[in-house]
Amino acid sequence: MAMKAAAIKLKAAAAPSTGFRALLFSTSRFPFNQPSPAQKPPPAEPSTNLFVSGLSKRTTNEGLRGAFEKFGNVVDAKVVCDRVSGFSKGFGFVRYATVQEAEAGIKGMDGQFLDGWVIFAEYARPRNPSPPTQNGPSNGFGSTNFR
Repeated sequence: MAMKAAAIKLKAAAAPSTGFRALLFSTSRFPFNQPSPAQKPPPAEPSTNLFVSGLSKRTTNEGLRGAFEKFGNVVDAKVVCDRVSGFSKGFGFVRYATVQEAEAGIKGMDGQFLDGWVIFAEYARPRNPSPPTQNGPSNGFGSTNFR
C-alpha cells in the first residue's frame, strides 16, 4: 500500500503541471514574465557641457564649481534645486570653456566623492523636444465667450 502511494506521488511530481497555477507560476509558458533587453541610450557626443549626477542635497553651485575648477576653466556650474525645499535634486550641470577641459573634468571627477556622495560626470545630452501645450486653463473657465 505504501509502495502504491509513493508511486502515485512520484508520477504526480513527474507530470507537467497544468491549469491556472501553472499559468501563473511558470516563466516559460507565460510570455509577460520574459525580461526585455535593456535599451541603453547612445553615449552623448563630446561637448563643453557636463551632466553631474549623484549630488548630495547639501551641494551648492559654489561647491560644484570648486570641485570641477581643478580640471579647467569652469564657465558655469548649476545645481538643479527643488522649488519648495531649495535642496538639490541630486544632479547638476558644469560648463567648461573647451571640450578638452570638459574631458579632463569627466576623467578627474567621475566616481569621486563630493560632499560625502559618489558623483558621476558625463557629457550632457540635448533635451528631448517637449510636446506643445495649449495655453489657457484646462477646466474650461476663462475660455467661454459670453455674448
